Amino acid sequence: PVWAALSPTADPGRAMKVLLLTGLGALFFAYYWDDNFDPASLHGARVLLTGVSAGIGEELAYHYARLGSHLVLTAHTEALLQQVVGNCRKLGAPKVFYIAADMASPEVPERVVQFALDKLGGLDYLVLNHLGAAPAGTRVRSSQSTRWLMQMNFLSYVQLTSSALPSLTDSKGSLVVVSSLLGRVPTSFSSPYSAAKFALDSFFSSLRRELDVQEVNVAITMCVLGLRDRASAAEGVRGITRVRAAPGPKAALAVIRGGATRASGVFYPWRFHLLCLLRSWMPHSRAWFVRQELNITTPAAA
Repeated sequence: PVWAALSPTADPGRAMKVLLLTGLGALFFAYYWDDNFDPASLHGARVLLTGVSAGIGEELAYHYARLGSHLVLTAHTEALLQQVVGNCRKLGAPKVFYIAADMASPEVPERVVQFALDKLGGLDYLVLNHLGAAPAGTRVRSSQSTRWLMQMNFLSYVQLTSSALPSLTDSKGSLVVVSSLLGRVPTSFSSPYSAAKFALDSFFSSLRRELDVQEVNVAITMCVLGLRDRASAAEGVRGITRVRAAPGPKAALAVIRGGATRASGVFYPWRFHLLCLLRSWMPHSRAWFVRQELNITTPAAA
């Protein structure tokens, strides 16, 4: 019990941890209880959204459509992209355009942004959600595979941001970056993928500071999510992790709320926020938490 931990004879270190965790609990309650999200603010907003063919990206598109946003959608597979576009129109999106694009090709991101600018006349939101993942469990990664992952999961984000930033500056808009826990807490069997996600966090955290110094009113919202709710993600980590996929609609709504309120960070599920904090403060506990999500009991060779 808390009272026992705080008694005069209690271990000081344990008491400090109890007080710390209690304070964090109160902080999280206040943080998540405060919600000034106004759905009307997204009506007519001009949104470029990537990675919409399935999972959270698809649900993001449907939420924006219901809220009356003007959309440019992109994904790799045109047939799936057309289905999502059709559904968005049925849900009431005033304008929906699409462009099939392979973000693994360095020349593509700039073309996608220019397409969006031509169709919408500018951007209020750039929502970066696309990803590419090599099969989990591969212990030896080739340099070619790592380069592909970095282009897909990091460099294309940088290119899209660079191309869209002048328009977002004019509109005082928002950058919403959908990342994962692997960009904050490293784990086994995912080194190149995790490296790309760590690079995302570092790049956009630094960019946020640069924009603040330059008094550029563009918000950056980093979203730390769990396993994506899509068949390819689940298949990729089958037998490796115990983590369940985050429900697409709920996770997508958390991302949209964070972007619309110009929050600096979104964590879904919320316990990921605590896990990220514990990474620095309690390294042994952090390792224990991570091990609970992996289906391994002994260290594996790299």
